[in-house]
Amino acid sequence: MRPALRRRRFRRLSPLVFTVAPEDDGARLDQWLAGALDCSRREAQRLCDDHEVRVDGARGAKGMRVKAGAEVRVAHAPATTDEKRPVAEPDAPFELLYSDDALVAMAKPAGVPTHPLRAGERGTLANALVARFPECADVADDAREGGVAHRLDTETSGLVLAGRTRPAWQSLRRSFGDGAVAKEYLALVSGDPPPTGTVDLALVHAGRRVRVAGDRDFDAQSARTDYEVLARGAGVALVRARSSSGRMHQIRVHFMHLGHPLVGDELYGGPPPLAGTRGHFLHASAAAFPHPTTGARTRIEAPLPADRGAALEAVVGWPHPRV
Repeated sequence: MRPALRRRRFRRLSPLVFTVAPEDDGARLDQWLAGALDCSRREAQRLCDDHEVRVDGARGAKGMRVKAGAEVRVAHAPATTDEKRPVAEPDAPFELLYSDDALVAMAKPAGVPTHPLRAGERGTLANALVARFPECADVADDAREGGVAHRLDTETSGLVLAGRTRPAWQSLRRSFGDGAVAKEYLALVSGDPPPTGTVDLALVHAGRRVRVAGDRDFDAQSARTDYEVLARGAGVALVRARSSSGRMHQIRVHFMHLGHPLVGDELYGGPPPLAGTRGHFLHASAAAFPHPTTGARTRIEAPLPADRGAALEAVVGWPHPRV
């Protein structure tokens, strides 16, 4: 494995122009850039994805290999840690589900990003969180996360967990990474799926989308989804999906693979959203996990938002006695 890159290796020509040293010939651009700019690799990847990096005049893709002597130009310096912290928004909507000295559990509405992607961004759950729990702003590795331990897609509603101390945040992150968090979702899917089922298929990123992995995808991530049908309507079914892997877009891609994409999931071929709702119909309804300080198994639930509950009542007779 290539050793960590050190800042002294880079010869800086002007504020945001660099040349690649001979000893770094063949390094990945994102790794090299993180050392050059003294930022996280995630931040370096974001700069590449936003077309803000050019290598010898051409757009720099984060996974490309740089050559010795190449000129690397960056449109602007990454934000500082202070600049990346979520801006506290005391008046932003915020539904608290649970809190103690270690953690906070919140209900995220559909259409609200979990945390900012850029310095100064407003309107995210993390902005509301740090206004109520200021200590959360300083516990995560990435200052933008505001203590949030995982992320939901913008259009997914439901349960989000955050740490109030750094040890608690680290414990939550380990639990998610180790598969120790059992997550439950409510999803409205198209068609008429079998009453129960399991999808055990690895996933790979494919740009903005995620797809089921093929035999040659060595970077695939294992992913398993178990589901049961709770109610049916005209051309749709309400399912409860369970998973401990929690890969990006996992529920969405697995149901697309089954031929039953989520209602409202335009990216993966689903039918239009239900009247009165927005985006794909997916709700993170519960999670069970080891408490970050006591280790006791803890379960927290998030009720469906009122608009999604009303829409379900119209199509599948919600509320259903099994939910």
